[in-house]
Amino acid sequence: MPKESILSRRALCKLGLASSLAIPLKIKAQTANNMRPQPGDLLVFDEGDRKDQVITPALLVLNAQPVPAFAQDPVSGDLRDGSRLNRVMVMRAHPADLNAATRRNAADGIIAYSAVCTHTGCDVTNWNADSLLMACPCHESQFDVRNSGRVTGGPAPRPLVMLPLVIENDQLKVARAFTGRVGFQQDF
Repeated sequence: MPKESILSRRALCKLGLASSLAIPLKIKAQTANNMRPQPGDLLVFDEGDRKDQVITPALLVLNAQPVPAFAQDPVSGDLRDGSRLNRVMVMRAHPADLNAATRRNAADGIIAYSAVCTHTGCDVTNWNADSLLMACPCHESQFDVRNSGRVTGGPAPRPLVMLPLVIENDQLKVARAFTGRVGFQQDF
């Protein structure tokens, strides 16, 4: 068989493989549950007795452990839970205790931070009630929820990213996109 035929057959196989991989990725990227939280989305509980219930300010106790949540399209009802990068931790603090940047992205003291640690991407689920710090269980990075998610301990290289909120009709809604890049950045 001529060398040109082998090369073109190989090139054709590579092209077929690449396109078969790209099509499902493109379709997945277009689904509503994979989209990042959108302005106007509601916030709903992700766990516990209230799972999938819309979060209202009255359901959040002052300075209590942050609760996991996802955004939900208010029209279609689609939950944006197709990517773990969309998960946020929501809590209520006294507005006077928040720094100016945090207050700008909060709704009456209610704040939402990405649940993904900026160190290696573990879920930030631990809570220090005495110091009001969120903490990552993997490498013990700590984040100050009242001060723009600033790192106060551990190896995390940058603060947690906030999801700006508003309150409309007694419901928490997404005001704008995340304030920065969600997740961690690998050094290569």
